[in-house]
Amino acid sequence: MSIVHLLDDDTVNKIAAGEVVERPASVVKELIENAVDAGATVIETEVMAGGTSLMRVTDNGCGMNREDAELAVKRHATSKIENGEDILTVPTLGFRGEALPTIAAVSRFSMVTRRKEDELGVSVRIIGGKKPEISEAGASPGTTVKVEDLFFNTPARKKFMKTTHTEGMKVNDCVVKAALAEPGVSFRLINNNKVSVKTPGTGSLRDAIVAIYGGAVGESLLPLSFKDEDVKITGFLTKPSMLRSSRAWQTFIVNGRVVENKAMARAVDNAYHSLLPKAGYPLAVLVVEVPARSVDVNVHPRKAEIKFEDEGRIFKAVYKAVVDAVRPEGQSLEQVAAVARVPERRDGVPAPSFSVASFAPSAEQETSALPRPFVPTVPFADRKGTANFAEVQKELMAEKNSASRVSYEQQQLEPLVADAPETKDDAPLAMVPIGQVALCFIIAQDGDTLYIIDQHAAHERVLYDRFSALADDMPSQQLLVHLLLDFSTQESELLERQQELLSKLGFDLAKSGENQFRLCSVPADIPMDMAETTLRKILGWLMEMHAPTAAEIRHACLAMTACKAAIKRGDELNLRQMQLLLEALSETARPYTCPHGRPTILRFTGTELAKMFKRT
Repeated sequence: MSIVHLLDDDTVNKIAAGEVVERPASVVKELIENAVDAGATVIETEVMAGGTSLMRVTDNGCGMNREDAELAVKRHATSKIENGEDILTVPTLGFRGEALPTIAAVSRFSMVTRRKEDELGVSVRIIGGKKPEISEAGASPGTTVKVEDLFFNTPARKKFMKTTHTEGMKVNDCVVKAALAEPGVSFRLINNNKVSVKTPGTGSLRDAIVAIYGGAVGESLLPLSFKDEDVKITGFLTKPSMLRSSRAWQTFIVNGRVVENKAMARAVDNAYHSLLPKAGYPLAVLVVEVPARSVDVNVHPRKAEIKFEDEGRIFKAVYKAVVDAVRPEGQSLEQVAAVARVPERRDGVPAPSFSVASFAPSAEQETSALPRPFVPTVPFADRKGTANFAEVQKELMAEKNSASRVSYEQQQLEPLVADAPETKDDAPLAMVPIGQVALCFIIAQDGDTLYIIDQHAAHERVLYDRFSALADDMPSQQLLVHLLLDFSTQESELLERQQELLSKLGFDLAKSGENQFRLCSVPADIPMDMAETTLRKILGWLMEMHAPTAAEIRHACLAMTACKAAIKRGDELNLRQMQLLLEALSETARPYTCPHGRPTILRFTGTELAKMFKRT
């Protein structure tokens, strides 16, 4: 007797369901894609208990007649393709004929559909993959699919689902991704009788993003655009000051389909290199259009992942699009500042996250008549952005000497009117520093807007960008007494491999024995007594990385150098120095954050301040 035999249709359907129906969100995804392909402009999804007890998807699409409805619930029936060649160029989201029958195989399934030109609709009921019950029914134009008791007849699969809350969040994510991919469709998600997602369907991706993520994200959006012969990329990113802890905030859409692709995700990460802390991801909604034959959407049963014909080209295109977007060419410092949001208490009353006492000077500051002498380790760039170090250093010294004859109170009360750039009557006011708080933060004003700048983070960004421009010819200083440094075997191997790169960055090392190096010179902006500490910290960072690239080593070196050379917390600045720092920061390519990802500047609008004082 043969041991190989054909499976019955019921078993085949249940196996097929395992490929495309992993959880309730998988069902919602398939039904939404069918609705989009049907030309729907309004799609409403309702779930109960995370979708485990009920899922209902209603659309106003083209609907089906009786014949099409009967065929739609049979395996391998589709209106999307006719032969195998069409699979490579299919323009629609779904063409798998087993989507509806496989969902019906593991649930209590019902569908009501009607075309506009028909008087009556068609009702289809299937319980656990059994024979369909088909009848006429009254219905609005479009289609409604209801799925109840998912996996009721496959308890082994049901027990692997997560809690209803988790499954509900997965459904929410699915609807959000679909709404971002189809901004021209109005989506609505009702979760346990509460509306959790609602988009306007205006066709504007920005409107969809704001409807989903809120106004704060909308104010932080940066548009991106890229186009060449075969690749077109549009979409939005958030400023590096607006982050989340997971990559779930990022959506990649290729030819209208929401996908996952490691090359695209890596390109975004690399483009934001030096702008983000180690744990954090910006929002990214990238819409990529490529020729249909250059991408394979069938490498995953649920089409969650895709494969490009030339992934290297896509990586470069995404990288360039993102880099161009996060570099605020033509934008002022005021435009890139992060908006400080007022946290809301549960009762809806604004709750300031700081106390008034935190802005008050200490007793020591109040009794100090004059600021202590301070000269930045590295002078700021001049007004034209050139690194004329000697002249600016001389200017700063002159400003400091004259400041010693003026009281600190006078400095705070007299803005640098003479030094402020000339503006026309109808031009916006320039950002003007008005003081310093806790010897760490610069307070500045622009009309009715208040800015708080972290002086150390801001100066770090200025220096990092300047060092990046000089990275291949970093000025170095010879150590009067060479340092003999011992390293571990791994550190020594890393130093040997990257000695040429480190030399370009100002670190001159010569091997003097087994696991021992002679440090002869360091970057000119590093204090002599910090030479060994700086080098060892750089090595510590690199040892934490797995197979660091030259770019990562370069970033680590420049970031550490900028950190050690920058103004520190506790350094007292006069208004002239504050103004120079703000001007230098405004001229950097990426003023949002320091090289370690911390924000450099926050903005409090007049409206936000009014909320804090309960004036609204």
